[in-house]
Order: sequence, then structure tokens, then C-alpha cells
Amino acid sequence: MTAYDVIVLAGGAAKRLGGADKPGVRVGGRALLDRVLAACDGAVLTVVVGGRRATVRPVLWTREVPEGGGPLAALGAGLRLTTAERVLVLSADLPFLGPGTVDALLAAAGQPGRDGALCTDPDGRDQPLVAAYRAEPLRRELALIATEYGSLAGLPLRLLTAELDLTRVDAGPDAAFDCDTWDDIAAARARIREHGAVLDEWITSVKNELGIELDVDTGVLLDLARDAAHGVARPAAPLTTFLVGYAAARASAGAGPDEAAAAVAEAARKATALALRWEAEANAETNAGASSETDAEPKPDAGREGAGAP
Repeated sequence: MTAYDVIVLAGGAAKRLGGADKPGVRVGGRALLDRVLAACDGAVLTVVVGGRRATVRPVLWTREVPEGGGPLAALGAGLRLTTAERVLVLSADLPFLGPGTVDALLAAAGQPGRDGALCTDPDGRDQPLVAAYRAEPLRRELALIATEYGSLAGLPLRLLTAELDLTRVDAGPDAAFDCDTWDDIAAARARIREHGAVLDEWITSVKNELGIELDVDTGVLLDLARDAAHGVARPAAPLTTFLVGYAAARASAGAGPDEAAAAVAEAARKATALALRWEAEANAETNAGASSETDAEPKPDAGREGAGAP
């Protein structure tokens, strides 16, 4: 993957949110800004244009001039600090942006003769703040606009995108979903709790909260929890998965993410085998008990035969 820098626009008055600190609003337990930063953690340099705050990873801060000068002014301020040939430009209110969309934009922006690539939403509207640009034409057009209008403050983004040769990327309904209103926030919070998404969202949030960079097969752990609950006792499920994590951490101390993931898989395999042995023993005892009870019962005619004997 070609090296890239990223500019995240995290300023703005958030008027439709009543002036709330939009980048800090939490969706799925994580600030909107942190969710965006997690999607582009492969950037060489990350510039956030907005007020300083705690973030999930280190960033370089700057502000547009004047503050509140709008997206073009913010983009210009961020661009002055970047050096990569490609620049990813994102707003800070994209709760469902993922690495796949980032990769697609960067790949499309590298097409010969193109100045960049931007996402389109399900209605076909361009999203210039979910985009990747080649730095040279981006700098050129911003300079021309600033010369023509005297500054970049207060100007709309369409003045920029109209002059650039951009590829459109259909990233589906989620990647370009932004949160401008409290209804949008509510919809985003509801969406991550849907059955098909809630587990992945939760695991991602936990890993970010704990500072864990580890990809493991969650299906293996869920199967282990099921086997422990079924073969031993329900409380065994969380306790066993905790012990597996602890054992894997000890076994992979000082190793990289791949080795750590392998250690989790191996510990889960051993614990699963143990749980299945417990279940097998319990089944054997149950079957043996049932068999003993059957053997101990008198035969239906034995009593009558004895009673009728002379």
C-alpha cells in the first residue's frame, strides 16, 4: 500500500447538535473521532484540524484560520503539515468508516491521470470529506481558489471538487454515513446494536479500550465458552475464556500479534478438549447410573413366579 497522510476535519460549530462537541460524542462507547482514527491507523502522519482532546492514538493538531472558517480553510491548514503523495481527507463524524473503504479510496486515487477519489452516498451524492486526493493537484487548486477569492474562509468544498478529476467510489450505505443531528446519532447507536453487527462492534470497542492489537478467531472462543458452559457449568464459560486469555498472554509475552493470536488459538484448543472430556465423563456417569438402576429393578414376572411356587 502506498504511503499516505490523513487529515481529519474535527472543527465546526455542530449547530444541528445544539453546539455539542460532535467529535467527542460517543457511539458504541467510542468517540466519533476515535472511530475515524481507528479506520486509518496506517497513515504515516495524521493531522486533526480542531480543538485538542484525548485521542486513541497520537495525532498532530492544528486549527484553520480564522477558527470556524469552514472546511476549505480547515483542509488548507491540515494540508500544510502533510508530506505524502496521497492525502486521505475525512470528517470526524463517520461512525462506520472502515479500513476497507480507506483502502478502496487510496487505490482508486492512484489511477493514472486522476486527481483523487471520493465516496458517493446511496443517493449518488459526492462526499468530498470521505476521499483520497493526490497532494500536488490538491495544493494547486487550493492555492488558485485562495488567490481568486482572497482566502479559503467560508467557501464551499464544491469549488475544489469541481476543478479536480476524481474517481467515484461506491462504498455502500455505511461508510459515508455521517452524524449531523441527534437523530443521526441515535440511528448510529441503534445500528451497531443490530444482531449482525453488535458482537464485532463490541469486540472492537473492547480491544480499543484495552489497547489490544490482536485479531483472533472469535468463533473459537465462542465455541469454547459454549462447551465449557454445557460440559461443566454455566459460570465456567467466562472464567475459562479469561484463563485462556491469561495463558495466551504468558505464552506470547514479547511476541508479535501473529504469535499472540496463535497462542490464543492453542490455549482455546486445550481448554475445549478439557471441557469435552468433562462432558464425556458426565455423560458416562449418567449412562452408568441409568444402567445400574435398570439392572437393580426386578424382572416383571420374578415376583409372581416366587409367590406361586409350592
